[in-house]
Amino acid sequence: MSFKPHGKHLIAGAWVAGDTTFESSPATGPAHHFSVGTPELVERAVEAAEGAFEAYAATTSEARAAFLDAIAEEIDTRGAAITEIGTQETGLPTARLEGERGRTVGQMRLFAAHIRKGDYLDRRHDAALPDRAPAPRPELVMVQRPIGPVAVFGASNFPLAFSVAGGDTAAALAAGCPVVVKGHSAHPGTGEIVAEAIKAAVERCGMPAGVFSMIQGGDRKVGQALVQHPLIKAVGFTGSLAGGRALFDLCAQRPEPIPFFGELGSVNPMFILSQAAKARAEEIGKGWAGSLTMGAGQFCTNPGIAVIQDGADADRFVAATAEALNDVAAQTMLTDGIARAYCEGRERISSDASVRPVVVADSEGRNAAPALYETTAAEFLANQALHEEVFGPLGLVVRATSADEVETIARGLEGQLTVTLHIDAGDMDAARALRPILERKAGRVLVNGFPTGVEVADSMVHGGPYPASTNFGATSVGTLSIRRFLRPVCYQNVPAELLPEGALA
Repeated sequence: MSFKPHGKHLIAGAWVAGDTTFESSPATGPAHHFSVGTPELVERAVEAAEGAFEAYAATTSEARAAFLDAIAEEIDTRGAAITEIGTQETGLPTARLEGERGRTVGQMRLFAAHIRKGDYLDRRHDAALPDRAPAPRPELVMVQRPIGPVAVFGASNFPLAFSVAGGDTAAALAAGCPVVVKGHSAHPGTGEIVAEAIKAAVERCGMPAGVFSMIQGGDRKVGQALVQHPLIKAVGFTGSLAGGRALFDLCAQRPEPIPFFGELGSVNPMFILSQAAKARAEEIGKGWAGSLTMGAGQFCTNPGIAVIQDGADADRFVAATAEALNDVAAQTMLTDGIARAYCEGRERISSDASVRPVVVADSEGRNAAPALYETTAAEFLANQALHEEVFGPLGLVVRATSADEVETIARGLEGQLTVTLHIDAGDMDAARALRPILERKAGRVLVNGFPTGVEVADSMVHGGPYPASTNFGATSVGTLSIRRFLRPVCYQNVPAELLPEGALA
């Protein structure tokens, strides 16, 4: 039997209907009605989160790890239903949804293992020195502690891994912080099933009901009420630069400013150095086309710009990319709005006199066809509009006249999530010169690969200097992301029996 959503919000363990509803807009299959979120529902959810905080923060790392494992199990139990409605709502293929579900439960289990180790507490202990001259030293113990209720905004392009039970939620729950999620209206049914899985895990593990709530879509007042609520202590967000910046400003303007951890996307430039271009121009071009069109280009790490020195090797690279793109059919985008924005962005690039079209195909309705353009380094450096992200399968080749011009482009970049170097052995000196420039521009530097795969692992950094993200010292993927929802507390001369769990190794 097919899953049919009931369309309610989850507030502290109870399904709550709203006064008004909105209709989903699936790529295929039936539409469903969902309750519209309101500031009043935000108030109830946040109050419940605050009410649950002290008890949840006092749980042991083992208890929270078991809770995270239970969430993963409950999500997998509902796997078939999640895939069914997820493919309908988003248009993403079954294999993509199943892979993303694997990543989502993998994140939960990764954080469970991480907090069991205890390293995330970053414990420091300075023993008392009562006989030290000229003044004695007290005993000092430092440990990371959870900050309080956290708001999480679901992302449009990842209905599982960056949404209701995504990385932000996993990190906050692992840290000991209750979570209030604002679900994304692009995939409300998927969000409902995942919230159902978390509810089941809460009950199974005996956690406070207020540890998790989800409010379905609504107008901007819902998001504003959430980030401005005085009991919310941090925000996790994945989305557009405009939307993220507006919420970031609201967080900064509060009477008590709070951190806004926004991942806002980037153009993720690739630099193809001369010897790599000479040896592998066609191979790199075909690989770029595959990365550029993966998931209809709807990845925040989509490599939208390729920088290469002009000449015959650049010609071969562009020709191979164009040939590969011409073989890619139009793909369904996540929402009608995203499809319209892609067409508008492509039109903006096409109408620029400094840009030459290489591959342009018609996109109709919710479908997006790939596009490829090229320009000179001089034009690129003079035109900031060419640096802006077009969310979808669109690539821009920037032809430079020299290695110095390549370096000038690198120095002029805004903050990025990723930058990529394609190099061969003969490029090592040029790459060595570029590496310190590029590491100041991005959170992840790749060599001879493509950035559209974000490995969920301890070492991963998914963030970067603004405007890629709003906090250059944070990541939204990997175990380091738990640090966003912790703060250090120093305990001076506090008896061991009064210290929080785990403060002393």
